[in-house]
Amino acid sequence: MILGIGSDLIDIERIGKTIERFGARFIQRIYTPTEIARADRRADRVATYAKRYAAKEACAKALGTGFRKGVFWRDLGVVNLPGGRPSLVLTGGAKARLEAITPPGMVARIDLTIADEEPIAQAVVIISAEPAA
Repeated sequence: MILGIGSDLIDIERIGKTIERFGARFIQRIYTPTEIARADRRADRVATYAKRYAAKEACAKALGTGFRKGVFWRDLGVVNLPGGRPSLVLTGGAKARLEAITPPGMVARIDLTIADEEPIAQAVVIISAEPAA
């Protein structure tokens, strides 16, 4: 059962200009330490940040709240599973919202796809519920 769908497109250059203007203040407000470490290891650092920004926006939309009702940027963390597939780890208000929209006896699953092709980064998030094991 699908609980929510969200998508987002972001101009990679816009993220680059924001990082140039605000630097660490912007990065630390939006991204988790795991995301920062991953992006800073990559040659395409700005595109990596842009994809994660789009993923957070898409997930906030899929939760049905946007960045309101206790859902904050750093509550949504993009991680890579052992096989490399991207996913999201939710904490704080985002986790509480996910738990609130998940029906009893079900567990939530978050599927994420991210991509970039200059000048755009894109993310799609599908939140679904599956029967608990």
